Amino acid sequence: MYLPKLEQFHKYKEMDEGVLGIFDTPEAIMHAAEKTKEKEYTGFDCILPYPVHGIDEAMGTPRSGLPWVTFFAGIFGCTIGISFQYLTHAHDWPLNISGKALNAWFAYVPIIFELTVFAAGIYTVAALCFLSGIPKATRRILHPDLTSHKFGLWIPKSAKGYNESDVVSFVKSLGGSEVTVVKPENQK
Repeated sequence: MYLPKLEQFHKYKEMDEGVLGIFDTPEAIMHAAEKTKEKEYTGFDCILPYPVHGIDEAMGTPRSGLPWVTFFAGIFGCTIGISFQYLTHAHDWPLNISGKALNAWFAYVPIIFELTVFAAGIYTVAALCFLSGIPKATRRILHPDLTSHKFGLWIPKSAKGYNESDVVSFVKSLGGSEVTVVKPENQK
């Protein structure tokens, strides 16, 4: 079972300095991600305008622990639904109407289902916000086309084995249509 540590998530302060390569197609960014992983750069990121199937595997990103949060939150909601209804019907207000059993579990199913889905949804959103650090300061816009139709490969200065000239030539060799060295905003 893999549960991510908070330190493994990208901190946007890394966006202060590094190399950004722009790619035109999903296939190109997939190839670039695979080659960057093979080159063993750490902390690199792919900035995509829409989800690209297989990019996590190409980048070597481990599977998220968020499904486990959803699973256990669902079990918690289910337990609360069963417990609340049973205690209410069998202990707090034990009314015997028409000989019906005090523990009529089949009547509990709609509430159990709703509480299971509600708890799983709420806790998943809360965990996602916590793990991704939402809300946070606005992320710096590295290239305006990354939000509509271009793909970016970001290699931060903090990456293992980072040498600016080597990284620039590496990204160019991958087929980056535009390679930019990004400096902190106050050093432009």
